[in-house]
Amino acid sequence: MIDLVINIVLIVIPIMLGYFFGRRIERRHYESIREREAQFASLMTTALKQPLEPQKVVTAELVSGSVVISIDYFKRFLAGLRNFFGGNITAYESLVDRARREAILRMKESAAGADEIINIRIETSSISKNSSKGNIGSVEVLAYGTALKY
Repeated sequence: MIDLVINIVLIVIPIMLGYFFGRRIERRHYESIREREAQFASLMTTALKQPLEPQKVVTAELVSGSVVISIDYFKRFLAGLRNFFGGNITAYESLVDRARREAILRMKESAAGADEIINIRIETSSISKNSSKGNIGSVEVLAYGTALKY
């Protein structure tokens, strides 16, 4: 009986720690993203291949930003349950959203002094420990584009 209780505690404690610390880290990351998005709101970014004012372009340079973000233990546990029963895996949706927004922000940060970033592309890749099981450990997002200075 005591062995059963110890085994349950050893399973529940990492899940609880993952829940509390994962939520805290994710909330702080979203706050940071919102602040930096407000800071870079004036930098126009488009998927257009041509600049809005081609006659004014002085310099053009490739800029990029990448990030690798992992999912916390609690969300991985919930995603495994959702994967078993089926349905939307919202834990992975927030993971990909954070990674995409962070990669775009890092790209904007690398475009110091630019007036516009055109031809933006976003690439994603999952980094998996157990690829045969389909479990996602982390996601990498690369955002790149052409920074223009007028």
